[in-house]
Amino acid sequence: MERLTTLYIDKEAHKFSAAHYTIFSATERERLHGHNYSVSVRIVAPMGNNGFSADYNVYKRRIEQLCEQWDEYVLLANLSPYQRICEDGPYYRVSFTGEDMLFLKSDTLLLPIANATVEEFSHCLLMQLLELSAGDDLREIELCVASGPGQKGCASWTAEP
Repeated sequence: MERLTTLYIDKEAHKFSAAHYTIFSATERERLHGHNYSVSVRIVAPMGNNGFSADYNVYKRRIEQLCEQWDEYVLLANLSPYQRICEDGPYYRVSFTGEDMLFLKSDTLLLPIANATVEEFSHCLLMQLLELSAGDDLREIELCVASGPGQKGCASWTAEP
């Protein structure tokens, strides 16, 4: 019988600070604001003959890499049906309900998501972690993004049998 182990990685260092706004409808959105987000991961993997299932350090480095790529940026939802984003010289011009907002490209990341929410962030980061972990013998991964204490969104992946 295969022995599975669950590892939890929830380190203080796994965080990023970013600005965003959530779009509620075709006519309503939040004001631009920021959070200090934290990222945690749950990994289920088979127990090896050597007494461990996965190297914590490998996954800690991967999570840190994911956090660093989003740290100190404005995060924009590039797949939102309610806003239009186009390049305008050194800026992204974002049109929402007849208003235009300009964001420096060098300060902004366009993410392949429909809305700038912890739910979408968790799915996006999970997909990136899966790419970094291709070839690893994993059964499940759950990645959570918290925007503050007691408030987080999580995305899960389970290996196909």
